[in-house]
Amino acid sequence: MGDIVRLQKYIAMCGVASRRAAEELISEGKVKVNGEKVIEQGVKVEIGSDRVMVNGKEIKPVQKDYYIMLNKPAGYVSTVKDQFERPTVIDLLGEEVSTRIFPVGRLDYETEGLLLMTNDGDFTYKVTHPKHNIDKTYIAVIKGGISIKGLAVLRSGVTLDDGFKTSPAEVEMLNADNGHTVIKITIHEGKNRQVRRMFEAVGCRVVELQRISIGRVELGNLPLGRWRYLTSHEVNYLKNL
Repeated sequence: MGDIVRLQKYIAMCGVASRRAAEELISEGKVKVNGEKVIEQGVKVEIGSDRVMVNGKEIKPVQKDYYIMLNKPAGYVSTVKDQFERPTVIDLLGEEVSTRIFPVGRLDYETEGLLLMTNDGDFTYKVTHPKHNIDKTYIAVIKGGISIKGLAVLRSGVTLDDGFKTSPAEVEMLNADNGHTVIKITIHEGKNRQVRRMFEAVGCRVVELQRISIGRVELGNLPLGRWRYLTSHEVNYLKNL
């Protein structure tokens, strides 16, 4: 079963006209769905199943590749749908994105920051496959302090609770104040909740976590909960890693 969208949105997805102009085409009787003329607004069609014609010519959606950077807030899951009906990152995109897209990798429910999203499977493979060793940098706020030995273990590779030994991480202590320590950490693997589990392995608890960059693509000053399209330079950089 394909996505179900309003007819005027479908016409816009096919590159025929803007949504407002599509509404005029419908009102003027120039649109047929499955051979039947449609003149009322709000009719919905199923992509891939319903046959839509404008001025006697069948139209189909234009495939457009989307490359998006989202500053994910805590409290959202990095999936298209959630079995527990929690908010998903898709809910933050709005109607401007007119096709089905997917998160590139994941950030866990409590973690904030840089999440890439696309409908380009090759792009997803390039960014997420372990063999490409893409650096991912996070700012972690941990409760209390961390020992010199703990920092050394993180920098040399730490054994997680499932026996997996991480690669050496770049670790920099940025600040320590009011019972918390702020640490910048760069890894290039992508195990589930890896950064949190790395700190747990050295006796520390992460209370806040934000991803700030993937490779040379940086979150910058993008507000929390907002998104933007990647620049062509950023897309090409990630595609050619």
